[in-house]
This record gives sequence, structure tokens and C-alpha cells, in this order.
Amino acid sequence: MIDVAYAMAPPGGGGGGDLNTLMGFLPMILIFAVFYFLLIRPQQKKSKEHRTFLENLKKGDSVLTQGGIYGKIVSISDQVVTLEIADKVKVRVSRGHIAGQAPASTTSD
Repeated sequence: MIDVAYAMAPPGGGGGGDLNTLMGFLPMILIFAVFYFLLIRPQQKKSKEHRTFLENLKKGDSVLTQGGIYGKIVSISDQVVTLEIADKVKVRVSRGHIAGQAPASTTSD
């Protein structure tokens, strides 16, 4: 039926093609930047702070495990931390499972 096909020329002689491509990628670039600054970067900062906290653990610190157990560090090695959770009750915990510093109001000396 129709045996002639017409092609459209780019507007302005073809110079705007690069700009249109950049404008097409701009929303994806902006979304990635928002995700980076709102999600990825704060998580990396928190992870670094936790790693530093674990490296600086010492005997006598009161800590909270990821399982919710409060205890005082009795001994510490490269990967294992021994916590005293009550009088004469000691628990061995992996160093990576220490969640953080125990609040001062929950520990009894």
C-alpha cells in the first residue's frame, strides 16, 4: 500500500541529540545521588563507627549484645568476648555480636 517511508531529521540539524541523551539520564543520576546521600553514606558511616567501637573494646566495659544481654567484659581475645552477666555467670560471645555500649542506668556494679 504505502511504499515510501519518511524519516524525521533531528531538530536543529542534529546538534541537540547529545543534550537530549544527557537529559534522559539526568533523572537516573539524580535518583542515584539521593539514594547515596540518604541511604548508602549514613549506613557506611554507622558501620565504620561500630567497627571502631569493636576494635576499642577493653576489659571492664559494660556492653549490650545483639541478643539483648547486658554484661561486663571479663576477658577479650581477637574473636571472642567473655561477659559476666551475673555473679559467677559468664558467657562467651563473638566479638561481632556486641551491639554497643550498655546504658549506664541498666548496669549494676
